[in-house]
Amino acid sequence: MIAQVEYKGQLRTEAKHLRSGRVIVTDAPIDNQGKGEAFSPTDLVATALASCMITIMGIVAERDGIDIEGVTADVDKIMSKEPRRIGEIKIIITFKSKLTTDQRGKLERAAKTCPVSGSLHEDLKETIEFSYA
Repeated sequence: MIAQVEYKGQLRTEAKHLRSGRVIVTDAPIDNQGKGEAFSPTDLVATALASCMITIMGIVAERDGIDIEGVTADVDKIMSKEPRRIGEIKIIITFKSKLTTDQRGKLERAAKTCPVSGSLHEDLKETIEFSYA
């Protein structure tokens, strides 16, 4: 087991990572009867995609001696109405360090092999932009 999720009432859950003991709180979003005081489950999906992409880029960067310290990802999620699900995830990945064209290509290819991306439904639109210093 990797996690345990407990319903806390009022459309809130607490997910505990069993190995580390860390907790993530989720709330239903305001547009779906919730308070929107924490990540919604669909926010976590979109955020997981960005975290996964940065992690895979980090693996390549460490292997190849590329400095990506301070890279950030701005994440947005657009919901579809019928059926209610994530219709599009938009991510802007911004690098603070100077990178060569070759390094940029390696990192962009790595990001696109992220296992979260490969696990998402093929109808989900992923709009990924890379921004360089």
